[in-house]
Amino acid sequence: MAVRMSFYHYLMTQRNPNSANEVEQFANNAFFDSAFPKQSQDFEEISKYLEENADYLPSMTIFDAAWQKYQDAMN
Repeated sequence: MAVRMSFYHYLMTQRNPNSANEVEQFANNAFFDSAFPKQSQDFEEISKYLEENADYLPSMTIFDAAWQKYQDAMN
């Protein structure tokens, strides 16, 4: 069985510093967040962290979209 990558690892594949895409901007900003739960694959853990700490994320719907892309990529 293949090891499932963490959400953070997947998110880093979405980085694009020259893009206005919200998910790509989220990835760019998460890259600079040293406290991001980098090993987590847990929606609740990451969501709680972002709600409490990620002032760079203007809307949780952006996280939801990124999480859906992550789920699609892992299946």
